[in-house]
Amino acid sequence: MTELRLVIFDVDGTLIDSQAHILAAMDAAFAAHDLPAPPRADTLSIVGLSLPVAMARLAPDLPQHHATLVAAYKEAFARLRLSPDGAALSPLFPGARAVLDHLAAQDHTLLAIATGKSRRGLDHIIELHGFGPLFQSMQVADDHPSKPHPSMIHACLRDTGVDPRRAVILGDTTFDIEMGRAAGIRTIGVTWGYHPATALTRAGADALIDSFAALSETLDQLGVPA
Repeated sequence: MTELRLVIFDVDGTLIDSQAHILAAMDAAFAAHDLPAPPRADTLSIVGLSLPVAMARLAPDLPQHHATLVAAYKEAFARLRLSPDGAALSPLFPGARAVLDHLAAQDHTLLAIATGKSRRGLDHIIELHGFGPLFQSMQVADDHPSKPHPSMIHACLRDTGVDPRRAVILGDTTFDIEMGRAAGIRTIGVTWGYHPATALTRAGADALIDSFAALSETLDQLGVPA
């Protein structure tokens, strides 16, 4: 009998292109404190981290504001989500839904999510795109230490019972790659997200892909075939 395999997906920058939403919410959070917004590259560099860790990196000299910046970001993010253009702020990347449906239809493939989003944020994305039933485990920042701590990966493995040697994480940031390596699973970096490919390679990604169409072949090459 073929062993089960587990494919774990990051969300922001991997499955969905949420940068417009993230940047707008971050700008609003800093504006609420009469502070200049971080440069775009700096904001995108912290995508995937838990919000308290992200704010500490973006405003290291303003520890007194970290908690209120987090609160202001959450408020702005939720408000933008409910705006008339809210649905357009977090579209799926091309090919994402097709590959999820393809993998979920395989008898020996299980899917999971490991995201820096809150549970509320992930629930919104699931409602928006309707892919919740495809995943056997969905781990969020509310319940774990921030990436790159491997806690989310460990939870995915426990939920599914899959051997780490038969698991892989797909992500766009060095935090995803470092998290996967810390958990002892394979790692695939995607080049369409928020960290450059060179950074993913330096972080130790086992492979890089330029489109979702390349995922199935890359899984085979890494030794986690269907």
